[in-house]
Amino acid sequence: MKNVIPLLLCLLFGTYGLLAQPDIELELISSAFNDPVDIQNAGDDRLFIVEQGGRIRILNTDGTVNATPFLDISTQVSGGSEQGLLGLAFHPDYTNNGFFYVNYTDNAGDTQVSRFTVDPGNPDLAQAGSEFPIIDYAQPFSNHNGGSIAFGSDGYLYISAGDGGSGGDPGNRAQNTTLLLGKLLRIDVDNPSGGNNYGIPNDNPFAGDPVNAEEIWAYGLRNAWKFSFDSDTDEVWIADVGQGDVEEINKQPGNAAGLNYGWRCYEGSQPFNTTGCPPPGALIFPEAEYSSSTGSGNCSVTGGYVYRGSMFPDLIGYYFAADVCSGRIFTVDSDGDLFDHGSFGGAWVSFGEDINNELYIADLSGEIYRVQGDPLIGYSDFDLSTFRMYPNPSSGDLQLSLDSDLFETIKIQSLTGSVVLEENSINKSEMHLDISNLQSGIYLVSVITKNNQFSIRKLVVE
Repeated sequence: MKNVIPLLLCLLFGTYGLLAQPDIELELISSAFNDPVDIQNAGDDRLFIVEQGGRIRILNTDGTVNATPFLDISTQVSGGSEQGLLGLAFHPDYTNNGFFYVNYTDNAGDTQVSRFTVDPGNPDLAQAGSEFPIIDYAQPFSNHNGGSIAFGSDGYLYISAGDGGSGGDPGNRAQNTTLLLGKLLRIDVDNPSGGNNYGIPNDNPFAGDPVNAEEIWAYGLRNAWKFSFDSDTDEVWIADVGQGDVEEINKQPGNAAGLNYGWRCYEGSQPFNTTGCPPPGALIFPEAEYSSSTGSGNCSVTGGYVYRGSMFPDLIGYYFAADVCSGRIFTVDSDGDLFDHGSFGGAWVSFGEDINNELYIADLSGEIYRVQGDPLIGYSDFDLSTFRMYPNPSSGDLQLSLDSDLFETIKIQSLTGSVVLEENSINKSEMHLDISNLQSGIYLVSVITKNNQFSIRKLVVE
């Protein structure tokens, strides 16, 4: 049995998931892919797997993979090194407009971000000939292309642009705010202006500036291969690949504009080349970091997500990252403490979320895994087969009953750990709880009986 009792005590008596590092397991979902580098969902139960060679393929919930790719632009994509089809993002209104966006390096090796449209007659295919170019920029070298793209809660498209490659940022591009390279960009794809196929949000730090690049949201990044937004707090997490000694993980409020993450002045928290650099107080230093120096076995950080699913409550609130070379998986807690869970053997190049915020991880060799912690339902240790909770989903009166025991404590918590309802010293086998004041969403109902048995159930409030 894994760490069931500590988990339950955390769930029943306080904030859970942040008191002790969780156990991590991986469940193989599919091994049918070629060089998968991104995992996304379109607001339904499918997973869209981006292959570096230029294809996007659909992974279904039963583990099958559609024979025909959702998108195939392999003839337009450069290959080798760190080039290829690198990122995918679905428009926030995808259900209605069918728009999705990809980031790839074209046949000249330069970055192209384009919009495509789903086939109106087939949700499993992109519409032929629907590419609409959004933004492009030259890449002086074949490495450090960034490639991650995502929509923020503000509806704007964010784009990770690497520093242009080579080593040590020889052109000092990441600190040069007249260039797009070495930056996190932020553009408005719904309101084009200025002769472009996109607009500049008014609160971008250099909006209206005649000298600096108006698309910039943050700068001083080496190669932020993956970034993500916490779906609960809206904080942005940026995992930036190091030069050779330090892999860094950054966390900042999603609305913090104009931040300088310090490259090439610093590699993580360590000075790298501080010639002509701003003072340290003007820079943003990592939330967490780990060594990739000689002998460590590490080489390149892959950023993931803060787990906000419901199947594994011991994972809630932890940010996940991994290393491409060592196969190690890391978590970072709310205090910025990084924990090394050891090597899981893969060349981990991407994480992804499904519609329920459950977490997946991609091995470049072709496998997609589900990340697991201790399960929410089904502990054999707690035989409460006579415990019933209904209706579920519910919106008003929630009924709970036991056939052969009495309730001692019932607690309802949100997925962020807040207690929204609690009853103690009950001594009854049946309870009616009024949940009409709860907002719609997923909650955890935890129960202690008079015979010291425990159960945790998921409750959906409509």
